[in-house]
Amino acid sequence: MRQSDSQNRKSKVVRHTDLEVYQRAFKAAMDIFEASKTFPSEEKYSLTDQIRRASRSVAANVAEGWRKRRYAASFVSKLNDSEGEAGETQCWLQFAVECGYLKAGTARALYRAYDEIIGMLVNMQNHPDKWSITKR
Repeated sequence: MRQSDSQNRKSKVVRHTDLEVYQRAFKAAMDIFEASKTFPSEEKYSLTDQIRRASRSVAANVAEGWRKRRYAASFVSKLNDSEGEAGETQCWLQFAVECGYLKAGTARALYRAYDEIIGMLVNMQNHPDKWSITKR
């Protein structure tokens, strides 16, 4: 049985927003945004700003890397930046728990989400040829 054109388009990765790693990173960043709304006002320009910036940067670097996939080194570099931002986000999550701003269970779930995102990013970095738009 043949899939319809609509179904084929949905399974094909055309835009960065089609990537599962991007979708997960975006969702995790939004979850952090919601959770950080309860952080104290004195953290507005420090922990709150840092964790939001780092978490958003994971998805943003995936998007930028997607547009640079014509050049494997540029693509991998942006994915590496994304991986670094994911690690930074995990660090800020630890601070948020230790400072009493975030429940351990919430942070643990977010931390695990970033572990999965990092795994996906590493896999993409190890196999950039699967994502390349250059002639093979």
